[in-house]
Amino acid sequence: MTERFHTIDGEILMNQPLSPIRFVVEGLLSHGLHLLAGAPKSGKSWLALWLSVTVAKGEEVWGNRVQQGTTLYLCFEDSRLRIQNRLFDITEDAPPNVHFCEESVRLGEGLEERIGQFILEHPDTVLIIIDTLQMIRRPAMDNSYANDYADLTALKRLADQNRIAILLIHHLRKQKDDDPFNRISGTTGLSGAVDTSFTLVEERRGSGRATLSCIGRDIEYRELGLRRNESNVWELVSDSREHPELLLPDIVFLVSDFMKDKSEYHGTPAELSELISREENRISDRMVSRLLLQNTEELAGHGIRAVTRRSSGRRIIDLYADSRSDDGDDSADKNDTAPV
Repeated sequence: MTERFHTIDGEILMNQPLSPIRFVVEGLLSHGLHLLAGAPKSGKSWLALWLSVTVAKGEEVWGNRVQQGTTLYLCFEDSRLRIQNRLFDITEDAPPNVHFCEESVRLGEGLEERIGQFILEHPDTVLIIIDTLQMIRRPAMDNSYANDYADLTALKRLADQNRIAILLIHHLRKQKDDDPFNRISGTTGLSGAVDTSFTLVEERRGSGRATLSCIGRDIEYRELGLRRNESNVWELVSDSREHPELLLPDIVFLVSDFMKDKSEYHGTPAELSELISREENRISDRMVSRLLLQNTEELAGHGIRAVTRRSSGRRIIDLYADSRSDDGDDSADKNDTAPV
């Protein structure tokens, strides 16, 4: 039998409902594999510990919503006593769904299996932090791009298959560079294998002020100014994203509110955008279609069914509310429609 590619054409793809990108920390940490690099003693482990506790509690991270769930902090460079002392600094009460382990184990020597078993025992796991990457790497004759990339492949697969975030703590090189991501220790294979790279760079050693630079496949480039308070918690001081109105809108809320007094609606993406969004925060035509396609389950949970079709060369969106959606639209060509 001849092997072949299983392709999908553009028209079908643009009408196919797909799940949107899910975030553990909205706008920063999506499901997938991520890297946080900083200089030794720069406070990156304090940040990782606070993040693991905050997500487990379901509290916001610098004003960003989180997906609450079980977290696991693999603190391979710290003792249990040190973690306990740090916990007393950053929180009054650590929840039972944040877990810690200081037993070091390497990739290819049981680490993947242990992570998989933890997820089986805690199916609500959303975040696993590994501190540090170097502690789990396999001994290699050379630090080539191929070795760097291969070492992270298994963890990337684990994160994607289980729909969780895995955050690797890593080091920066000592030499200066205008681009902080060029200072990440190792080859570009590390940055290439992860979904997001973060660098934590202090203004000066011990200043308690730092810049967290963020770049990734699923987030916009961003710089966060941070200050470490007396409890060793990194607090947000500034955010380079100066236009919060450019955040992806909550299409489920907007459409649900729009349809609350309607049984159905038919119109173009541009017409729907004008009806559901404000002038100063207008949603583009393409963004309306994309957001509807990627939120079909959430819309269905609010009693709304969306259908996209083409009519006279134009894209038309049909919205149906509650049980009345079963009535359908007799004027629509059934062979020319696709559920959004």
